[in-house]
Amino acid sequence: MSQPPPPPNQPPQQPGFGPPQEPSEPQQPAPPAPAGPDLSKAPQPGYGYPQAPGTPPPVAPPTPAQGPGYGYPQQAPQPQPPAGYGYPAQQPGPYGQPGPYGQPQQPGPYGQQPPYGYSQPTVPMQAQAAQQGGGRKVNAQVAIIVSAVVAIALIVGAGVWYSSSSGKDDDKQTTAEGGDTKGGDGKEGGGSGDGGATTGEAKEKAPAATGSKVLFQVPAPKVPKGTTSIPTSGSWLTDSVYAKSGLSEITGYDRETGTKKWTLDLPGPVCTATPHVTEDKKTAIVYKPGMPTKEDPRSCTEVAVIDLEAGTKVWSKNAKSGTMPVSFNNVTLSGGTVAAGSTSGGAAWDLATGDERWAPKTSDSCYDAGYGGGAKLVAVRKCGSYDQRQLHIQNVDPKTGDVISEYKMDEGIEYAAVVSTDPLVVAADVGDTAGDGSGISDFFSIDNKTGKLRARLSAPGDEFAARCDGIYKVENCTGVTVGNDRLYIATEEHDSGGESYSQTNEVVSFDLATGRQTGQRADAGVDYEIYPLRMDGPNVIAYKRPPYDKGGQVVSIDGGSFKQTVLMENPSTEAVRDVETRMLPDYAEILYGQGGLYMSSVYASDFTSKEKEYAVIAFGTG
Repeated sequence: MSQPPPPPNQPPQQPGFGPPQEPSEPQQPAPPAPAGPDLSKAPQPGYGYPQAPGTPPPVAPPTPAQGPGYGYPQQAPQPQPPAGYGYPAQQPGPYGQPGPYGQPQQPGPYGQQPPYGYSQPTVPMQAQAAQQGGGRKVNAQVAIIVSAVVAIALIVGAGVWYSSSSGKDDDKQTTAEGGDTKGGDGKEGGGSGDGGATTGEAKEKAPAATGSKVLFQVPAPKVPKGTTSIPTSGSWLTDSVYAKSGLSEITGYDRETGTKKWTLDLPGPVCTATPHVTEDKKTAIVYKPGMPTKEDPRSCTEVAVIDLEAGTKVWSKNAKSGTMPVSFNNVTLSGGTVAAGSTSGGAAWDLATGDERWAPKTSDSCYDAGYGGGAKLVAVRKCGSYDQRQLHIQNVDPKTGDVISEYKMDEGIEYAAVVSTDPLVVAADVGDTAGDGSGISDFFSIDNKTGKLRARLSAPGDEFAARCDGIYKVENCTGVTVGNDRLYIATEEHDSGGESYSQTNEVVSFDLATGRQTGQRADAGVDYEIYPLRMDGPNVIAYKRPPYDKGGQVVSIDGGSFKQTVLMENPSTEAVRDVETRMLPDYAEILYGQGGLYMSSVYASDFTSKEKEYAVIAFGTG
């Protein structure tokens, strides 16, 4: 079992289980250096992965000087507020931290604590060992199986608890346009996206005035009596609509005013959704056929395509494995196909018509646990018995399911997440060595055409802050994005240096062809945390989580120079910060586009307080 991470804005308490370190040179006196990842060393191979024959270990070139790094002017030590950098004092602790009011939590994947009402399917125990190879037959539809599935529905608690440290319910305070807009390093220059290949020019430009105002907020919905928590996964942006899932509906809001443009009622909550949106504004969701109760939590069996402009359901389908409806864990879009995966296998439908393209077959010895979408359709296919699992990363034809190329991971790796489909990058926790619940110890850059491994990137959990849910939501990764044939990743927080208690982190990049760090580094600034959100042409859009007395920022990082340009600075008023800082980047959905920042929670819970609780907060400039 992996260990829970340190509390927010605190440095790691002990080293993680990273790869072996290089032999040390004879000790020489050296000046003190700030804590944090060694950004100058070459990445080391992850555990359990053989080097390519005849390939010497990569050696990283000396890292060039990159702007102001750990040497920022330091602040004098000051007593910290009880909540700590804007965090709620009793916020439930994901990844194994105690929940509110001392409630015991059930262990989740990688030691995480699943939020209330999250029904977790168990990994199936295969009745027979997989045949060697385990791939699909050429020109045959995808065949997926589950031999014996043990389904356990758990309703446990770790939902996000909203409260206002100001102790006031005045909406005017949470929609204030004022506030200090001097955040971070204060320099000009200096959704979740698809994380795919870089195309076109950057679209996001800095406004004349970067100071933002709150455009609107959506109150957190009240869950039905007797229900502890309900998922509200799914949020999307179009040119005119911000759409967000509720308890048993999806609502489209005017991007500027928050006025409801449409509401699509559903029989049950949305379990999971793809972040991808087609050119004609369609997306896909998985939802429950009824509202969950303590006696019947319901399964996530229904797959639907939603028109985000019209607010209508284009079609809704389900699939069966034998005679039982499949409960899907993930869904995605690619090439005119909707594909959904699960521990019972995968299925796919024509995006326009809903016609079935493939479904699970009980005669197969492998099954598609999940799919990554966008530019390509990539299947994470599981073969073999539970104690001899092998993952096949397959680039598949979205029309037929035929395998175009395949990379077989080493046996013993249980889960993998798809970070990008073009270029193809997957993440895995090799040998459970990440040690921090992130689900990542290594990234794998794979050639889409041949299925050959291009490079392996070691990302020890104690040095890098990206997270992936390779167990269920295969393309759900945060703190990392891909473009320019590079991987951009957030480092873990560490001391800024000097005698202060300040913390900071960086975004650094790896070359996907060589696996080496490029030397590029974008610093968050004292007491800020920076998270890459998505690509914008050749540039990286990143969110800076603020310290307790400032508002957050959105920046664009130039893909060539790595120079930062501030696109947005949020108000620093207390009531605004109280809502913003509860939208943790690792768990909330954060979308930025056309000068608008939209932050939303992914669960509604029955936690109650005297303060107003919000499911969405939206910021805009201009």
